[in-house]
Amino acid sequence: MLVRIVKMSFEPSKIEEFLANFETVKQKIRDFEGCQFLELYRDHNNTNIFFTYSYWNSENDLNNYRHSELFKGVWAQTKVLFNAKPEAWSVNKIASLE
Repeated sequence: MLVRIVKMSFEPSKIEEFLANFETVKQKIRDFEGCQFLELYRDHNNTNIFFTYSYWNSENDLNNYRHSELFKGVWAQTKVLFNAKPEAWSVNKIASLE
């Protein structure tokens, strides 16, 4: 499994637009082949910073999503709302405690 973490910083006046769009597309992203998990987080102190965490069966599945029409549409609507360059990491989960 591959975990994808994306950090996004938004123009404060654009946050509601981002959240509305995420609400519209979140289930489509989660239902994309190979996606096992999707969550959105908001920084506790810097409320214009958000993170997405998604779990993918493989790097190939993530890449298929990143090259899909769904991603292209989501990214086109999201990137114009940023106030800083987004950052992304692909990581392997080492341990999980519940």
